[in-house]
Amino acid sequence: MKTVLMVAEKPSLAGSLAGILSNGKNTSRKGFNGACSIHEWNGTFSNAPAHFKMTSVCGHVLGVDFIGKYNNWDRVDPVELFSCPIEKKEAMPKLKMPAFLAAEAKGCDILVLWLDCDKEGENICFEVMASVAKSMNGNVYSDTVTYRARFSAITDKDIKAAFNNLAHPNENEAKSVDARQELDLRIGCAFTRFQTKFFQGRYGDLDASLISYGPCQTPTLGFCVQRHDEIQSFKPETYWVVQVSVKTKDDNEVPLEWERIRCFDKDVASMFLQLVKQEKQGKVVSVTAKEKSKPRPVALNTVELMRVASSGLGMGPHHAMQIAERLYTQGYISYPRTETTKYPENFDLLGTLKQQQNSSDWGDEVKAILEQGISRPKQGHDAGDHPPITPMKTATRNELDGDAWRLYDYITRHFIGTLAKDCRYLSTTIKILINNEVFYITGKTLIDPGFTTVMTWHAFGKNEILPNLKENELVPIQNAKLTEHQTSPPDYLTEAELITLMEKHGIGTDASIPVHINNISQRNYVTVTPGRKLKPTTLGIVLVHGYQKIDAQLVLPTMRSAVEEQLNLIALGKANFGAVLKHTIDIFKLKFQYFVKSIDAMDQLFEVSFSPLSASGKAHSRCGKCRRYLKYIQAKPARLHCPQCDETYSLPQNGTIKLFRELKCPLDDFELLCWTTGNKGKSFVFCPYCYNNPPFKDMKKGNGCNSCTHPTCVYGLNTNGVCNCAECEYGILVLDPSSGPKWKLGCNKCDTIINLFDDAQKITVLEESCDCGAQQINVEYKAEKSKLPNQATDMKGCAFCSQDFAKLVDRPKTAVASRPPRPFRGGKSAGGRGGRGGGGRGRGKPKDKMAQLAAYFV
Repeated sequence: MKTVLMVAEKPSLAGSLAGILSNGKNTSRKGFNGACSIHEWNGTFSNAPAHFKMTSVCGHVLGVDFIGKYNNWDRVDPVELFSCPIEKKEAMPKLKMPAFLAAEAKGCDILVLWLDCDKEGENICFEVMASVAKSMNGNVYSDTVTYRARFSAITDKDIKAAFNNLAHPNENEAKSVDARQELDLRIGCAFTRFQTKFFQGRYGDLDASLISYGPCQTPTLGFCVQRHDEIQSFKPETYWVVQVSVKTKDDNEVPLEWERIRCFDKDVASMFLQLVKQEKQGKVVSVTAKEKSKPRPVALNTVELMRVASSGLGMGPHHAMQIAERLYTQGYISYPRTETTKYPENFDLLGTLKQQQNSSDWGDEVKAILEQGISRPKQGHDAGDHPPITPMKTATRNELDGDAWRLYDYITRHFIGTLAKDCRYLSTTIKILINNEVFYITGKTLIDPGFTTVMTWHAFGKNEILPNLKENELVPIQNAKLTEHQTSPPDYLTEAELITLMEKHGIGTDASIPVHINNISQRNYVTVTPGRKLKPTTLGIVLVHGYQKIDAQLVLPTMRSAVEEQLNLIALGKANFGAVLKHTIDIFKLKFQYFVKSIDAMDQLFEVSFSPLSASGKAHSRCGKCRRYLKYIQAKPARLHCPQCDETYSLPQNGTIKLFRELKCPLDDFELLCWTTGNKGKSFVFCPYCYNNPPFKDMKKGNGCNSCTHPTCVYGLNTNGVCNCAECEYGILVLDPSSGPKWKLGCNKCDTIINLFDDAQKITVLEESCDCGAQQINVEYKAEKSKLPNQATDMKGCAFCSQDFAKLVDRPKTAVASRPPRPFRGGKSAGGRGGRGGGGRGRGKPKDKMAQLAAYFV
């Protein structure tokens, strides 16, 4: 019996597919990575008995990145990023997805890939194949071993049809994604690193931890700033309108519209008014009634869904697509990423519509459409990818939460609307001539509401009743006057308008458009104002204007749309992967080099909008070089700046920075600081100079005193280290000298925290070590606050083994709460404090007391 391994894109999808393909008769178990389950059953494959294993990934298995040394911002010139080596790395190292897939693939004969049916899904197919290549029986790159399921909805019919008509992965589409990933990595990182380092080192109120550039993100921002510039440069013009009202037979006053609409010359407008005032009556020259229709919509695609979600439902496109993905994996709607607005010829429109006839929300409208017969859907665009977005099963308000229900409600009503009749109404226009000037009045009367009965937001408010006037009838002029108006500026772009512009100019794909809009918002380039309007921030405006001064092509959509065309040609097999990559990288490398040379042009704009570092921040702690006060700059990223030395020092982020007892580092005389984060309770003491310039070879940049191997410093690792951390590979639990009287041990690598000896006056880590490998601790209490046995004020022992300390030491608080702590391993040997730069503590073999220690924590 052959074993068939099947892989879906998400764990929830794997469960749904397994249920359908096994007819609900499968067993499930958790994988060793804890994130993915494996569902198993027996069945047939290619008319032969087979054992099936269905599991999943969690999105991309691998991600493209630079090799290690090129990820150092300080040591690598950004221009090197255009040509340096890159590699595929695990996208989510904690999940160990390649190892998990390889383990499950061991001994399997067939691989069936159930990834999302788009280019990204195709790319993940080859990531899965690379992960299982050495474990499978046979060559995974052979068409007799690896198959591809193509489907658009999670229904029994679609899934079983896909299983019975398996295809093969498309390598060209996968390569087009590889090309996009590499281009975005090289181009984006080069510009982003240069900009961030250049401007953050000069301006203190520049509140941005990253000043990013993206080949799609930046043109997206460019559209928003272009509209801002139009608003700022707008000069209102005054115009005049001749307003006339007439009196009907039943004494009603009816206002008329002027056929000329408006006039920008007041003298000319006054002349027209005088002509009208010379007459007492107007003559009805025509009464025209014409039946018109408001057409029902074409089938729904991704871009229209995002537009309506933003403009009609008040949801950001990124949020809307997350909900749509969830509705899809739950089987409520078809695949939500599609460019197609035309139903396939074999699409079961009638069956899909009938599913909705018992709904309490739109069931009556569906029954009415079924009785009259469905209308042929309007001809849309067939992009050749997926069918339009449609409901796949019924849902109620109780089944789905607020936003999920609102999105499902819209998708279903839109689908029903495509099968209903057009809305028909009678449009009547009455034209009245007054001294050769034409005025008119129009009205609409509903004939058949059609699709607007279900898509209620398109419905007419009420019939517009016109006066009963006949041709050649004379009507008295009630009033005639000249009114003054001014033209109005355009408003800021809405998300819906921006999506339209991005689609028109080929910026991004239906999958990436919401990501780019979300990015410019999260990175403080635009703010979302009421009505989902995108108002550029000062930073966003200055960036775009700076690109325009140096090289307008960096912000115009033309460059990216040309690249997207080449990527699409790779997907179609009509362009060479390597040639497209090299040509595009060469162009952007030249642009980057010119950008670096011309950066002063952008800097001139920054100077006007932001304050220099020397004029920013508040006095904080003393510099060890000049003894003047360093300035603490809180704008992201937080840092210290010495105006006297003109040097800037990075700080730990996302926490509070305070002076630590006005004490100084013994190495450089900088005042010690304490960083504390509120959400996890972690804290450590650090020297700002050592944090940026590690004093010892074994100490990395960005570490505090709890990692410093100074041989005698009372705040360093060699004085306060207690034992190896049980939760991470290389961490050491270190006594935090800033934590008293709420004392704690904190790992210098991970988020593990152990609270101990509350209210103690002093804690000292001793030279002697316990049999378990941990250093012994001496605890001192004031007599009135002592929590030690027999009210002792001074006691020493192992924090983990001593029975006297058992009630005074908490179990670890760690970021991975569900993971049981492992026994601590080794520690410094007695008297083994380590020399200067000697690498800190050893990792001795576990002692016999390890079992006792493990039992203590478990």
